[in-house]
Amino acid sequence: MDGTIPESSPESKKYPLDIGFRVLKIDTSNMADVYYVPDALDNANLDLFIDNIKPDRSAEDLLFQVMLDWGVDLTLPIEKKTLQGKDVYFVDGDELAACFDAQQGIDETFVKELAAYKPLRVVFRDAGFKDSAAKINVEQIFKLLSPATDVKCL
Repeated sequence: MDGTIPESSPESKKYPLDIGFRVLKIDTSNMADVYYVPDALDNANLDLFIDNIKPDRSAEDLLFQVMLDWGVDLTLPIEKKTLQGKDVYFVDGDELAACFDAQQGIDETFVKELAAYKPLRVVFRDAGFKDSAAKINVEQIFKLLSPATDVKCL
């Protein structure tokens, strides 16, 4: 017996999802390495700093980094929901909400919908905002709709 539950058994209907465990490994930082001094930069190199996250990192990589940074238990349940076409990760219900959408689609309407969940903490990807006005207004929207929420951008 290999330890798997046959699909025809009653046990398979009781546990429709993966009931295994998470395996995590330590890796380098998700943030892009910046080793330039101000005098060594010129306008031709400024495109290198548009996104501060390494291109090979997934949303899950960023989520676990944020969980570690905030001291959130890595064994808590994580649920992925789609709000306005964007993936949002909810950790332990309202402990943490994270949206790492990089398509510059986070706008004030999306932020208001997310604030209605009243998470304790929320994190966004800096490059994911539609424009600078949306990014500036995030904290104000949360102060108005969910004042207890701690807001962070990567």
